[in-house]
Amino acid sequence: MIPEEVLQRVAAANDVVDVISSYFPLKRAGVVYKALCPFHREKTPSFTVNPARQTFKCFGCGAGGPVFRFVELYENVNFPEAVKRLAARAGIRIVDEPLSPEEDAQQRLRRRLLALHAEAAQWFHRNLLRTRAAQGARDYLKKRGITGEVAKTWQLGYAPESWDALSGHLRAEGFSERELIASGVVTVKEDRPGHFYDRFRDRLMFPICNDLGNVIAFSGRILNPEAEQYGGKYVNSPETALFTKGKVLFGLHKSKRAIIGAESAIVCEGQLDLITAFEAGICNVIAPQGTAFTGQQAGILKRFAQEVVLCFDADAAGFKAAERSLPALLGVGLSVRVAAMPPGHDPDSLIRAEGPERFRAVIDGARDFFEFQLETFAATPEFATPTGKTAFARKIAENVALIGDAILREAVVNNLSSRLEIAPQRFLALLKPNRRSASRYREEPEEEPIAPGPEEGRRRGPLGNTVRLLSQLLLVSPEVKTWLAAQDPALFLNEVPEGDFPLLLLAGTYEPGDAASLAAFLTTLSDADQGLAAELLDLRPQPSAPLAVAHDCWRDLLRTSLVNRRDAITARLRQPGLAEGEIVALQKQVLDLTRELTHITRPLSSFSQNS
Repeated sequence: MIPEEVLQRVAAANDVVDVISSYFPLKRAGVVYKALCPFHREKTPSFTVNPARQTFKCFGCGAGGPVFRFVELYENVNFPEAVKRLAARAGIRIVDEPLSPEEDAQQRLRRRLLALHAEAAQWFHRNLLRTRAAQGARDYLKKRGITGEVAKTWQLGYAPESWDALSGHLRAEGFSERELIASGVVTVKEDRPGHFYDRFRDRLMFPICNDLGNVIAFSGRILNPEAEQYGGKYVNSPETALFTKGKVLFGLHKSKRAIIGAESAIVCEGQLDLITAFEAGICNVIAPQGTAFTGQQAGILKRFAQEVVLCFDADAAGFKAAERSLPALLGVGLSVRVAAMPPGHDPDSLIRAEGPERFRAVIDGARDFFEFQLETFAATPEFATPTGKTAFARKIAENVALIGDAILREAVVNNLSSRLEIAPQRFLALLKPNRRSASRYREEPEEEPIAPGPEEGRRRGPLGNTVRLLSQLLLVSPEVKTWLAAQDPALFLNEVPEGDFPLLLLAGTYEPGDAASLAAFLTTLSDADQGLAAELLDLRPQPSAPLAVAHDCWRDLLRTSLVNRRDAITARLRQPGLAEGEIVALQKQVLDLTRELTHITRPLSSFSQNS
């Protein structure tokens, strides 16, 4: 639980216009800023940012709230993580539970390793841009269509052909031998413990980042083919306190927004494939650290996408790589398609040779994995034999069993059984022993659930004019909040639709009109209520005499209550079989309520300003 005073500090230090404009451009429109909403597709801007109220609101999809809510939705993270990111942006330290000495040491080591990787990445990058020794790396990038600007965007680098150039530089920058070894940028000599040498030598360097954009590891591509026998085409950082290979997706820190927008992720094999596609405008791309997905990588991707398009080489090895990824992806509920690249091409070469539209066409034509697998099998001689079909059915059933959606699984079973000329019941029987295998690929969550999108959460009905205006006053006027709390607000608000919303505001410990205080309070509301509050704060014009308007609202609620009671009694009088004494008593109540109504003045004209 993050203390309210901390939330207020973080909100006060992060101007909502500055934060949102760091993600995409905003255009001033009077006293507010506008843009196309990043959370749904639209042609006319309905996304508004209010600097005075420190809120955002989309009048198209309903998303809205303080700066915390924006980061939750845009970065697809939970609320505590959104607060931490904004705190880090403002240089505010959030103190969690006291750490044990071991945990404190781990935290300090992680901070040092992050600093070390940042320094190493800058050093590699400077080498690529400035040193004569990196000419071969620059020539290679030029041949692959990677310009200097692209190299700067992705902070590509060059590791010189030296045993200690990087380690010598890092030690000169104050990093210890222990930190060098813990980072994985050096390799310890097996025959001489305590002695080490640079892991990356004469290689083109790709920094690997976490989803915040912090460098946590490296991948080095060999430039001299003759040296491949000594270290392989690619050498990657080992697993460290920062980096676990099976939990990281290359490029996700840049592509996650595009993946969320498309609800689909294109999976490339290599870093250059991804970079070329991204720079060509096809931005919903990622690359696993290896040829097959782990369950943890699939779980991360599920936060951003509903579908995955596997884009591997059009050969047997590429198909096997796609097949190895399937269990993990299906196991977390992702649908899977396969894009078959033209022979001799990967995404990088296809885009450079025929342009990005040709690659888009290949992606658009990607087929469902099971259909792709079936057509691949249909091209073999075994497809013509009952034995071959049965063997294939047993094999493919292992993957079909991983489909969590019952309706989708049934459709796949019907299609496959028909094509394989096997009764659906027989095919279903093949699934039963394997149904539990999906659990192997479902990772236990390591953090709180991701915040729902703007369309999720409880839907609140539209507020009536009185409740709407009273709620707006409670958000902006301290005197109205103080006055209304002294009445008996539940007396009438419980009788009107959505009257619980102003009661919710009355119970809040915020200072009306204070942006930081309101931002902290709004984080305690549901997603729908945060959006509603942002909408109310954005209304123009604001009442010039808030307390007088609040009195009008209160009188209108009283009138509504009296009318409802009178109508209920009148309806009861129409019921047959009432005793004469009861009829007389009810008629008296109707007269009394009518008399009370004549003494209540109607609201002033200012009451309808915001209706």
